[in-house]
Amino acid sequence: MLPLALACTPDSSDAGKDSLSPKPTEPTSASSAQPSVAQPPELDKTETLAASQHETQGSRSIEFDKGKQGDALIVAVRCQGRGTIKVTVKPVNVGFPLECGDGEVTTTYNQVGVKGVENKGTVSVQAPSAVRWSMTVGRGEAAAPEPPESPEAQ
Repeated sequence: MLPLALACTPDSSDAGKDSLSPKPTEPTSASSAQPSVAQPPELDKTETLAASQHETQGSRSIEFDKGKQGDALIVAVRCQGRGTIKVTVKPVNVGFPLECGDGEVTTTYNQVGVKGVENKGTVSVQAPSAVRWSMTVGRGEAAAPEPPESPEAQ
C-alpha cells in the first residue's frame, strides 16, 4: 500500500506554497468497529461542519459555504467497492484520488490549506457505479507544516 501522502496531490500550480495534508488512516474490514459507508466521516471536536453527503453511488458535487480567514478546509471521504474515486475541490483546484476496496471501508481525511479555501466552493466526486461513498466537508485550524526531511535521514 502506498502512503496516502503520495496519493494526494494538488492540481494547482501553487503547490509549492500551499498544502494538502492527509491524516493517516487505514482501511478496515466492513465487519470491524469502523462505521459503515452509509454514515459520513466524523470531524474532530475542534472542526466545524461545512457540508456532508450520506451514502452515494456515482458522481456528485457538494457545495460548501464561506469560512473564516486562515481556516483550512477538511475533506473526509469514506468509500467501499472496487474502484478509484477522484475528489476535486473548486475553486482552489486541489484534487486527490482514493482507491476503494471491495469488502473493506476506507476513510481518508485531507486538510486543504491553500489560498482561497476560506471562500465558498464545491467538492466534486467522480466515482464508478460500483463504489459507494460518503463525505464530510469541514473547516478547522490549519495544521502546522511538517519540517522537510534532512538529507542525512534519507
